[in-house]
Amino acid sequence: MKAKDSCGVFGVFGDPDAAVKTFSGLFALQHRGQESAGMATTKGDGQLEVWRGMGQVAAVFNEAALAALKNPIAIGHVRYSTMGSSTIANAQPLVARTHAGAFAVAHNGNLTNGPSLRRDLEARGSIFQATADSEVILHLLARPGGPKEPLERIAQAARELEGAFSLLVLTPTGIVAVRDPHGFRPLWLGKTRAGGWAFSSETPAFDLTGVEAVRELAPGTAVEVTQAGLRELRYAEATPRHCVFEHVYFARPDGTLFGDPVHEVRKKLGRALAREHPARADIVIPVPDSGNAAALGFSLESGIPYEHGFIRNHYVGRTFITPDKTARATAADMKLNVVKAAVRGKRVVVVDDSVVRGTTARRRCRYLREAGATEVHLRVSCPPLRHPCFYGIDFQSKGELVAAEKSLDEVARLLEVDSLGYLSVEGMLACLSQPGSSYCTACWTGDYPVPIPAGLSKEALENKCG
Repeated sequence: MKAKDSCGVFGVFGDPDAAVKTFSGLFALQHRGQESAGMATTKGDGQLEVWRGMGQVAAVFNEAALAALKNPIAIGHVRYSTMGSSTIANAQPLVARTHAGAFAVAHNGNLTNGPSLRRDLEARGSIFQATADSEVILHLLARPGGPKEPLERIAQAARELEGAFSLLVLTPTGIVAVRDPHGFRPLWLGKTRAGGWAFSSETPAFDLTGVEAVRELAPGTAVEVTQAGLRELRYAEATPRHCVFEHVYFARPDGTLFGDPVHEVRKKLGRALAREHPARADIVIPVPDSGNAAALGFSLESGIPYEHGFIRNHYVGRTFITPDKTARATAADMKLNVVKAAVRGKRVVVVDDSVVRGTTARRRCRYLREAGATEVHLRVSCPPLRHPCFYGIDFQSKGELVAAEKSLDEVARLLEVDSLGYLSVEGMLACLSQPGSSYCTACWTGDYPVPIPAGLSKEALENKCG
């Protein structure tokens, strides 16, 4: 099993092909969520067109949908659920028509105070339709009173949120993009060829849509684009704690994140891993695709030849949803196949980006032996995952993490490898350009930048509503 991220967001303002560009942008962000996809558009007259569905982008949208959504302003969302179940009610953008106008919200991250905000809002009469934490944002925007201007109104709501949130809000007059004060999840601003503006979770979505990347939004800021132009508001002090796991695994390698090119960071992780945990071996192979750059770095640093020992089936996605353990194991087998001629009779170093439960890693290492590898040495380009994440990654209990309660020797025996080496926290942070204090390492160290309420889990809102 691999870790799963929460979502990806993309939006376009002031472009006649906003819906088509948003569709293409979401397609480029498909790796960030494959459970549902959606889009909301407007002409800027306050009237929204919304299209949402379960499944991947290409299955949710067709020519008729894009024709119905043809407007110059659009926001879109791809989802993997990290709080709230995988249902159409939780598909985003979430939409509400309020006394302050119609709003649509697309959210990447997790609100650690989502359940408590919901209890308070319900006590004041709010009626919720879904079980995603993101819905509380709409209810905060719908409250009576408060600023009339969308930017100030949204900033006021953002000050009440805790946890990880990179937001796009479609307003009656434009788009407001918001990034939490810690900047856990990425959010970029870009300029379209038509003179409009765009927002994206990752820069490769700009490349696909002909958008020029301008800059990452600073943590604790809200940026509004309307016919009047661009306006930025700092609503909270910035205390950056960027998610390093974005660099390790989630983000596309062809993008730039938190000031660093992802591909180069992953190569540095591999080089550092080779220095910390050398191995006597004949070849280095990656677990594709997110392990490719780290394996290349390991090979370059160690001098051990780089080889392709696994071939990936690209028609099996990151979140292959299956009903039972046997089917999930079959899905994992379908994803990668061993190149027997490459590994037969060889001492093999396998470089993976991370190990979560360990079941998939054990199967893959076992298959290498069955294919004729004489030794299997597993190297992991991040530290052991020992703590759950509550900021937008879908491992929310220690019981899911193979290294949480086991020694490294015990993990090595469980994975059936000749040796096991994880990159240290210090070695990982040294591969990044900002000070170590600018990053979140909670899943490795247990140092949570935002306090975690007792009982917080993916099912917290389902349990409350059941």
